Amino acid sequence: NAQVAAFLFILYSLLNGVTLSFIFLAYTQTVIASAFGTSALMFLIMSLFGLTTKKDLTGFGHFLFMGLIGVIIASVVNIFLKSPMMYFVISVIGVIVFAGLAAYDNQKLKQMSYSIDVEDSSGVLKGSVIGALALYLDFINLFLMLLNLFGMGKRE
Repeated sequence: NAQVAAFLFILYSLLNGVTLSFIFLAYTQTVIASAFGTSALMFLIMSLFGLTTKKDLTGFGHFLFMGLIGVIIASVVNIFLKSPMMYFVISVIGVIVFAGLAAYDNQKLKQMSYSIDVEDSSGVLKGSVIGALALYLDFINLFLMLLNLFGMGKRE
């Protein structure tokens, strides 16, 4: 149901906002503002690239998904290793992956918009919620990876 999906997305966003509010306990406001500003600018540039490029990014999507799986596995391993160098490498790769996903997802949504039947309001809402969730996750994860990089050694 499209309305339930929209409600759950809003609920997820609110819970994520509450959870992310704890970064103010771990990082300085300067680090948070710098990471957010950089994330916003990177996301904007990569979104515009994804929307305007003539190159098909579908092949990159598979590569980026594998990169995402690698970041997740490496992050879990590093919970036990606690290696600062591995933490740095994971963050750098994560920035590349999520910036790439921003371009890929924007292009995918653009292509999807051409095939949506505007008479089907439920289908439009479903597509909108799926697209919003994909872009939301790209931005939040890009922000968190940049926050890791900007905040290394600068935690309160």
